[in-house]
Amino acid sequence: MPIAHNNLRKSLMSRRALGLAVLATLTLAACGKKDAGASETPSEVTVQVGPEAMTIAARTVLSSGPILSGSLVAERTAQIRAEVPGSIIQVFTDPGTRVAAGTSLAKIDDRAINDAYLSARSGLTAAQTAADIAQRELARAEALLKAGAISDRDLENARRGDLAARTMLDDAKARLSSAQKSLDATNVLAPYAGVVSERFVNPGDVVAPGSPLMNVVDPATMRLEAAVPAEQLSQVRVGAPVRFSVTGYPGRTFEGRISSINPSADPQTRQVRLFVRIPNNGNQLVAGLFAEGRVASDSREALTVPELAVDLRGLTPSVLRLKNGRTEKIEVTLGAKDEAQERVEITAGVTAGDTLLVGPALGISPGTPLKITTPTDSKPKPQ
Repeated sequence: MPIAHNNLRKSLMSRRALGLAVLATLTLAACGKKDAGASETPSEVTVQVGPEAMTIAARTVLSSGPILSGSLVAERTAQIRAEVPGSIIQVFTDPGTRVAAGTSLAKIDDRAINDAYLSARSGLTAAQTAADIAQRELARAEALLKAGAISDRDLENARRGDLAARTMLDDAKARLSSAQKSLDATNVLAPYAGVVSERFVNPGDVVAPGSPLMNVVDPATMRLEAAVPAEQLSQVRVGAPVRFSVTGYPGRTFEGRISSINPSADPQTRQVRLFVRIPNNGNQLVAGLFAEGRVASDSREALTVPELAVDLRGLTPSVLRLKNGRTEKIEVTLGAKDEAQERVEITAGVTAGDTLLVGPALGISPGTPLKITTPTDSKPKPQ
C-alpha cells in the first residue's frame, strides 16, 4: 500500500523540529607524524554519535488499517427501575457486588399491593363459580329444548348468560395476573449475571414507577465505540479483527472484532461510527477505560525502518547509512506505513541489517567518518 509522500514529510519535519541536536564531539586524528621541517598535514574530522542516533533496518510485521480510539463500555448494562410505587424496605447489594441472574437486589413495601392481589384472587374465585353455574344452565337449557320443554327464547337467554359469565371470568383472570406482576415487582431481581455498578436508593426511600434503583453491568463482554473517516471505510468490515491497548495495562495487547458499522456518516465530521465487541475473559477489563488500537485490515512481513530514519527534504526519499565507518546517502523507495509503530516500509535501496542514522543525525554530511560512542567511551581514562 503506497503512502502519501507529503504527509510523511510533514510528520518527520515536525518531529525533527522538536528534537535536540545530536551531541557530536569532534576529534582530530593525525594522519602521520610531522617530519622535521615539513608543514602540518590537515586532519580528518570524525563525528561521534551515541547509539540512540542509530537504527537497524529489519524485517518486521507491518500492519495497516484505520486507527481507533475510545472508551470501553459493557455491552450489557441495565438500569434497574422501580415498577411499582412504595417505600424501600431493604437493599441487599452494594456497588461492586457480583450477582447471579434472579438475585434479589431490593425489596419494596408490598402491603397495599398484596391487599389488591388478595382482592383480585377472590374476584377470580367468584367469577369462576359464576361461569361454572352459567355453563351448567346452558347445558340444561339445551337438553330441555330438545325435549320441547322450553322455547328457543329461553335457550338464547341461557347462552347470553354463559357468555357474560365467561367474559367476567376472563376479566378476573387479567386482574389477578396484573396484581401478581405488581406483587412480584416489589422484589427487585437482577435480570442477568453481572456486577452492581451503582446504587441510587437506600432503605426508607419512597419510589415511584420509573425511579432508578441501581445499575447492573455484565463484564463478560466489553464494547469499544469508535469512528473512522469516510475515506477509510473500505478498510473495515464486520468481523475484522481489532488489536488495541488499554490504559492501565501497559505492555499488553487485547483483540476484538467489529460487530457492527453505522450505515450513515456523521454530517459534521464525515466519520462513520463502528462498534468493536471485546471478549473479557477473566473480567480483566473495566468499563470506562480508554482504549487505542487499529483495525488489522492488512498484516504482512516487510523490511521496515523508523519514520525518523527517512529524509524527505530532497526530491527523492533517502536514508543515511553507516558503512565501513563512513556515512553514505542512499535513495530509497517507500511502501506502506504503520501508524501505530511509526515505521515505514522500504521496498528498494537498503537491505535487512543495514545501520542507519535517525532524527537530527540525518544532518551529517555524506562521506563523514563516524564513530558510535558507548557509555564507557565518555569516561576519563585512568592516569
